[in-house]
Amino acid sequence: MNPVNDLRDTWAMLLRTRRRSGEWVDTPVNVAVDGARAYFGTSANSGKVKRLRNFADVEVAPSTPRGRPTGPSLRARARVLSGDEARAAERLLVRRHPIVHRFIVPLELRLKRTTNTMYELTGFRPVEE
Repeated sequence: MNPVNDLRDTWAMLLRTRRRSGEWVDTPVNVAVDGARAYFGTSANSGKVKRLRNFADVEVAPSTPRGRPTGPSLRARARVLSGDEARAAERLLVRRHPIVHRFIVPLELRLKRTTNTMYELTGFRPVEE
C-alpha cells in the first residue's frame, strides 16, 4: 500500500518543518497528490521556505484546514521545484483546490508582493515513535 494515499483525499495536510534549534513548526497547507508524490506551495518569503532550505526532511499528516491531524504522520523529503515542474505542480493544485489556488493565493501573493514557491514531497515512510 502506498503511504501517500492518506493525503490523496484530504483538503489540507499538516506540514511539520524544523528550525535550526530542532524545534518543529506545524503549518497546514493545501496538498495535491500525483502517484507517490505530493505537492504544495507557499509564498517565497514565508518562514517555511527558510526552514526547508536548512532541513529538507519533514513530517506530514492529513489534517483539517486549521491543522488538526486526522490521520497518521509520515516522514518525507521536500524538494523545491522550478520551471516546468513548478508549473505542473501548480496546475495540480489548481485542479484539486480551484477556488483557493485560482483566486485566493494569487491575491495573497500580489498583496504580499512575492511569488509562489512549489515543493514536491517524496520518500514517504512511517514516523517511528
